[in-house]
Amino acid sequence: MKIAFVGKGGSGKTTLSSLFIRHLAAAEAPVIAVDADINQHLGAALGLDEAQTAALPAMGAHLPLIKEYLRGANPRIASAETMIKTTPPGEGSRLLRVREDNPVYDACARTVRLDDGEIRLMATGPFTESDLGVACYHSKVGAVELCLNHLVDGPEEYVVVDMTAGSDSFASGMFTRFDMTFLVAEPTRKGVSVYRQYKEYARDFGVALRVVGNKVQGQDDVDFLRDEVGDDLLVTVGHSDWVRSMEKGRPARFELLEAESRAALATLRRAADETYPHRDWERYTRQMVHFHLKNAESWGNAKTGADLAAQVDPAFVLSEGISAVQPA
Repeated sequence: MKIAFVGKGGSGKTTLSSLFIRHLAAAEAPVIAVDADINQHLGAALGLDEAQTAALPAMGAHLPLIKEYLRGANPRIASAETMIKTTPPGEGSRLLRVREDNPVYDACARTVRLDDGEIRLMATGPFTESDLGVACYHSKVGAVELCLNHLVDGPEEYVVVDMTAGSDSFASGMFTRFDMTFLVAEPTRKGVSVYRQYKEYARDFGVALRVVGNKVQGQDDVDFLRDEVGDDLLVTVGHSDWVRSMEKGRPARFELLEAESRAALATLRRAADETYPHRDWERYTRQMVHFHLKNAESWGNAKTGADLAAQVDPAFVLSEGISAVQPA
């Protein structure tokens, strides 16, 4: 299952995504966690110290390797240089799977051991001063989007992405790459503003969106969120001493997380798992192609000097039934 955590800056989306990742790992589920936020905090929320977080490889720095590997023997892609972040897979492309080893994971993923299990962590890499005037944030997450386009995941396999704050992911089709999007909202007018943006953009694309109310202090906060987001409100989360200790860098064992918070995390997993029977790989592939053609026309063709519409394989549909061994 591909799951995104989104929300405005300071909403607590990174904290909640890290708790959800720990919850999955404790249940021995295979997890790939991706920090796609411009402010790289997921590693720290998962218990890495500053040196370990700084040592995480940046996916953006390995984009040529990622492109070359995913291109495989796809005859519609003339060279890795002509691939852009929305390039879809086709016959001959190499695909990524959650439970495998491959050169992309070797270069970009690091194993993080948690109290009750381990996960793979990948990060876009921070936006640095050298990027100013040269690249934009969206080029940083291009590696994430390209990998999601080529990733085949099955039931009880999880890819959890901590997205950039606000609604930046709508600059491409990345917001359609997920089975479930959890929008973390505080019980304030600003807290629900991003929800309205997401709801508006997602309406035409069948995006599954549920709201997680965070920093809720009482029934009045719950009522406010229900009035603002209606039935999209899935669960609310209040104060946690465990989280406060974690934010100080001194977390207790995860098994000591408060029962209310553990119940909320279980609710999130059930909601994500319930989307699985409704997966529509044809729609997923069609949306992938839709955004690729838009990006090709608006900037991709000019940037690469190629007709990127020719990269689309009209007979190809990404699915779990595709052979795990792609042509070399």
